[in-house]
Amino acid sequence: MRTDATAGTGPGTEAEVVVAGGGPAGLMLACELALAGVDVTVLERLTEVDTTIKAGAINTPTTESLYRRGLLPALEEVQREGLERFASFLRQRAAAGVDGVARAPRFAGHFAGIMLHGDLLDAEDPDFHAAGPADDVGFVPQAALEHLLAERAAELGVTMRRGVELTGFDTAADHVTVHTTDGVLRAGWLVGCDGGRSTVRRLAGFPFPGTAPEITGRQALVEMTGGEGLKAGWNSTDTGIYVHGPVPGRILTVEFDGPPADRGAPVTAEELQASLRHTSGVDVTVTKVLSATRFTDNARQVPDYRRGRVLLAGDAAHVHAPFGGQGLNLGIGDAVNLGWKLAATIRGWAPEGLLDTYTTERHPLGAWVLDWTRAQVALMRPESHARALRALVTELARTVDATTFFAKQISGVLHRIDLPGDHPLIGRSAPDLLFSDGTRLGDRLCDGGGLLLDLADDAALRARAAGYTDRLRVLTARATGPAPAGLLVRPDGCTAWAVDAPPGASASPDGLDDALRRWFGTPGDGAA
Repeated sequence: MRTDATAGTGPGTEAEVVVAGGGPAGLMLACELALAGVDVTVLERLTEVDTTIKAGAINTPTTESLYRRGLLPALEEVQREGLERFASFLRQRAAAGVDGVARAPRFAGHFAGIMLHGDLLDAEDPDFHAAGPADDVGFVPQAALEHLLAERAAELGVTMRRGVELTGFDTAADHVTVHTTDGVLRAGWLVGCDGGRSTVRRLAGFPFPGTAPEITGRQALVEMTGGEGLKAGWNSTDTGIYVHGPVPGRILTVEFDGPPADRGAPVTAEELQASLRHTSGVDVTVTKVLSATRFTDNARQVPDYRRGRVLLAGDAAHVHAPFGGQGLNLGIGDAVNLGWKLAATIRGWAPEGLLDTYTTERHPLGAWVLDWTRAQVALMRPESHARALRALVTELARTVDATTFFAKQISGVLHRIDLPGDHPLIGRSAPDLLFSDGTRLGDRLCDGGGLLLDLADDAALRARAAGYTDRLRVLTARATGPAPAGLLVRPDGCTAWAVDAPPGASASPDGLDDALRRWFGTPGDGAA
């Protein structure tokens, strides 16, 4: 099949996988593939990492995934710097006699701009304590994450072709010929991570059903005068929504006047000033734009993330309003789920249907995010029915149960894949167990492979992994706290199998053989 926007010219080159798009999803996917030994080339039309202000935080599953690849110290440093900027914002407002606070309050997120206060969070809830040190990191802006992933990709040997854009592709039974603005590449697989207006999705003919937008949102870092009249945080008004903070100069507005006429046009100081004045009623003057973007609540999702040798991930597969930074986290999750499955397919040990589980596992979560953001837009509408409902949800959010519920949903700690098996850990992110030698489970997953964890020193359990040594490690360890007797962890950190041992008994391996074959194929089938 030939799909073309413009003709590609130049010499042909080889890659096992071409990833179109070098944002967070594309870079994370490239890192996962390279970690598995796959030759991957990333095409990115921008010549530098995109520094446009976008998502401001990552959730627990994203932090866990990066922690399991050795990136937690770098994330902690980014968060430290971000919290210093937040403290600077609060000090500026305190010095101006505004708000009367000089330190950051405990914050548990927001739903539709309804703030969730950390003092109402049930901090003893066990769902908040399974990720180990990843629980303590979240304030990581998208641009900083892209820089980290770009550095990681370079370390892993990923070929990054900046200033190069995909223009078309031909698909065959055993390869994809990719046409670019700089030549032609022959690849085994093509993955579109090229954003909400994906060229790969359009040319491959993926359906993209969903709901039309009703808002225009603007987010920016600016210099302005009159900002002391703005309230900090999220604010609902009779004309929309505006946000001020949590770093100096950051503003966001939401107006319910339909989508922008030209979303690609530059965002000017005049446009931002008019929108902020309209939504806030404050006579601010924007004197300089440092970074700005527009967004809408267009909500769509492809029914299947794969068409033959062409796959989609991130915003190319699903778009929605950006409230809460869910798109960034959803894209990272797509990449981590897809990476090891595509690598296994390329290396020849993937069991039948493994690559198709990418859609069956990720599509339900994407659909949930679309509805989660649609619900927020409904609560933001500046009309009487929405305001009545917003007042009710605001009252509920002032309770411990509701705050804890919202925080769990936002943080992603409740994410679970529907997998076979009765153990409560199956389908959940593997708990970050602390071992007697001082290491943690997350430390043992940095190679990107699977892991069979024997916590009962059970020879029968370990014997089940014979024949899988090329794609699965076996670790015998002793946990310092409550733990199952055995745990099978997929390369993406998902618990594929678990068993609890009765006191004094060894772990029963029932169900382990099925789980090994389902996720790791036939023993001995790996590439040499």
